Amino acid sequence: MNIWVIGASTGIGLALAKAYAQAGHKVIISARSQSALDEIAQAGSNMTPLALDVTQDNSLREAMDYLAEHEIYLDKVILNAGTCEYIDSYEIERDTVRRVMETNFFGVLNVLQSLLPWLRIGKGNGVTQPQIVFVSSSVTYQALPRAGAYGASKAALRYFAECLRADLVHENFDIRIVSPGFVKTPLTDKNDFPMPFLLEVDDAARRIVKGLAGSAFDIHFPKRFTWALKFIGVLPDWLRLPIIAKASRHDLKQLPRHSNQEA
Repeated sequence: MNIWVIGASTGIGLALAKAYAQAGHKVIISARSQSALDEIAQAGSNMTPLALDVTQDNSLREAMDYLAEHEIYLDKVILNAGTCEYIDSYEIERDTVRRVMETNFFGVLNVLQSLLPWLRIGKGNGVTQPQIVFVSSSVTYQALPRAGAYGASKAALRYFAECLRADLVHENFDIRIVSPGFVKTPLTDKNDFPMPFLLEVDDAARRIVKGLAGSAFDIHFPKRFTWALKFIGVLPDWLRLPIIAKASRHDLKQLPRHSNQEA
């Protein structure tokens, strides 16, 4: 099986690439840093490094040209490239939201726009049911304080994935979504708040591999955390919203002063 893992230089993407390569599959690993990818590929086997910046059209064209030149027809694509920034200020951080959306949402769309025609060609060359995997987040089950940029990007990704599934299922595409809770990665290492039920990255990869081999559309874990968020999400607004507001760090004493305010 040919598998393309995009966002494979660290974290969940790297753990998934290693897991599939160790199982004997041919894995193409992509991220922005060619040197990091080369180092990963040299340390293992069955992995081919292919540098890719999902926000750059030229980079995407080069990656697609590589697949076509080497006639690599893909059985599975894992769209894992992503970033996370939290909004801590008391102003709307438009640029922060744009940066995160550019990678987490529009970057995925950029890949799919280039990739779908090639996946259709693969269906005529031995691939029976291409699998497209969107790595989202359990934060999409319930909006949380400070997660306006990251959560919005992953919620958009979830919605788009569900829309795409409704259409591509008629072409025998297998569309999946992965919604992890907290996983120990370089991104979560930067978090300055408690992370309940934090999982090691290899544990998360094992759960994802098992889930993608099954039939579930949404692979979410750990269940104690994700079901709790799902439960809060279905509570009536008068109960749900105050519960979430209690987790806010908003402090009226830190509100910025403006020129029309009294000194």
